[in-house]
Amino acid sequence: MEKSVSQFLDYLKFERRSSVNTVAAYESDLAQFESYMTLNFPDVPVLNAEPVMVRAWMMELLDAEMTARTVSRKVSSLRAFFRYHTKIKNVKVNPMEAVVAPKVAKRLPQFVEETDMENLFSADLFEDSFEGWRDRLIIELFYVTGMRLSELINLRRDDINLYDGTVKVLGKRNKERIIPFSNREKEVIEKYLQLFDEKYPDFPKNNYIFVAQNRNKIYPKAVYRIVRKYLDVVTTIDKRSPHVLRHTFATHLLNHGADINAIKEILGHASLAATQVYTHNSIEKLKNIYNQAHPRA
Repeated sequence: MEKSVSQFLDYLKFERRSSVNTVAAYESDLAQFESYMTLNFPDVPVLNAEPVMVRAWMMELLDAEMTARTVSRKVSSLRAFFRYHTKIKNVKVNPMEAVVAPKVAKRLPQFVEETDMENLFSADLFEDSFEGWRDRLIIELFYVTGMRLSELINLRRDDINLYDGTVKVLGKRNKERIIPFSNREKEVIEKYLQLFDEKYPDFPKNNYIFVAQNRNKIYPKAVYRIVRKYLDVVTTIDKRSPHVLRHTFATHLLNHGADINAIKEILGHASLAATQVYTHNSIEKLKNIYNQAHPRA
């Protein structure tokens, strides 16, 4: 790996405090571009890549039937890489300024319909056991707080304030935020913690709330399995994941008139643009209602 690449990755880890997954994605994209440069332009360091070389790499990826969305993401990784080295003056002219990423069709975030979510909680799907209450709490926390998967698996007892009805989560770039929850959610949390203490009486009181059999924090794959197990029963949408419940949380709030800036803060988005994608779901819903109800539609 070239020094310029490892230097950028260190910047992401230690200065930007990017997540492990984010750093891994950048590392993979940059390693792929570095391999391409070594093979096709062995005498040209990555930092000296020219726009025509980047475009040729993009065409190779597209010819290999890689989707425009994936290629566009890889181009974004290169943009961030060269932007960093331009900023610290390792590069005089940023080659990415002359590169246009392939056009990507916008995809609306998938979400579960309100009636389906109501059916999920009203039907007798959750067993009256430790595992059943655990599963219910996992589903509800995603749906009533919009938290991310990484935020849920890292929850500790001290992060939940039952008196105030709030939960503290540690989001991207170690940014903390406080999310409210309802009295109904409070009852589910209290019931689960009671069963947890009965199952693990000697467990440290401020350890992780959700744990695996080895008593370490629960694994992401386990949470995925739990979410999919229950969503499979009530919906047929393509994606049935924790992130879909986050999309569902935001879409339902917006449909019921919540302020988009408040939703932005709850979700922990850095910019309003990331939250505005949910307005498209609401517009599509209005279009469907119009087409079904208006006599001239």
